[in-house]
Amino acid sequence: MTKHGVVIAPEDGAAARHFSFPPPRTTAAVGGGDSCRKLAAQVDLGAAVVGSWLDSMKASSPRHRLMAPVPGAADAEHDDWMERHPSALDRFDALAAAAQGKQVAVFLDYDGTLSPIVEDPDRAVMTDEMRDAVRGVAARFPTAIVSGRCWDKVFSFVRLAELYYAGSHGMDIRGPTADPNHHGKAESESSVLCQPASEFLPVMEEVYAALVSQVEPSIPGAKVENNKFCLSVHFRCVEEHAWAALFEQVRAVLKDYPGLRLTQGRKVLEVRPMIRWDKGKALEFLLCALGFADAAKDDVFPIYVGDDRTDEDAFRVLRARGQGAGILVSRFPKETSASFTLRDPAEVKEFLRKLVVVNASTS
Repeated sequence: MTKHGVVIAPEDGAAARHFSFPPPRTTAAVGGGDSCRKLAAQVDLGAAVVGSWLDSMKASSPRHRLMAPVPGAADAEHDDWMERHPSALDRFDALAAAAQGKQVAVFLDYDGTLSPIVEDPDRAVMTDEMRDAVRGVAARFPTAIVSGRCWDKVFSFVRLAELYYAGSHGMDIRGPTADPNHHGKAESESSVLCQPASEFLPVMEEVYAALVSQVEPSIPGAKVENNKFCLSVHFRCVEEHAWAALFEQVRAVLKDYPGLRLTQGRKVLEVRPMIRWDKGKALEFLLCALGFADAAKDDVFPIYVGDDRTDEDAFRVLRARGQGAGILVSRFPKETSASFTLRDPAEVKEFLRKLVVVNASTS
């Protein structure tokens, strides 16, 4: 068996099976294209409403959730959610059977998936055990990290040169490099596969400076992070009574930049270029870059694992393609287009190790 082979060989010549998803909540098709710039068409998403934003910010905080956490919960709503989104570990045999005879490709978010969510985003390091698990998967399947972090930052955490990296929510996609420390500038630049928002870099730097000077001094606990094509305003350490003021400050900065839009992740507000590009588009581009653009859907089995609402774009792409499996990392029931769940990074590590073991046993 060659490197990057299928996860399981067909048993006795049986035909490859396609995993059956629950019906998607939406049926909007996801477009494709022969270049990342063609995929990234301009889009106008309209003005934000303060009230709905505050509700959304509260919903991202576990203490505002009314549902019990996954362990030991027995209420009907939780049971229904788990029936629709079962554990990827409990249903691993079904996943493995669905991947029989197919080329598996693995896509992983970073924060909350490979590392725990922490108060200081600069301290979100992954363990050596998790790194070994990712390394084992990458030795067998094409593997990519798809993160809101800038490429340099997520690479410095993961430190695996054999992976694909899609930083800034997929707006900075790079292929594997020979240098694990990416010290060579020419080499790191040559690995660039897609940067659909490169013309926005000057304005992103300008807005970053404005946010740092206006938001951080006036909102205790706020932290502005420059993720190159995405600016992250973390409010994990901001008192709830100051959330409205923080949102208004960020919106006040953005009013002079109509080419940018405000989105929200897990305890973070994010400023991005107003282009039609997200983790779903990044997933499509990577599948194309890996040579799977023209492959029949029963020949490829993408697995996407993520914990954030920004990962939902990738989950929806898999549903629209009728292909692979989306896995949400969450201890709490919530609306998702993923088909399976894992509770935390510890379970993600166990899942990745099982992928390696089942592949080795059938090689």
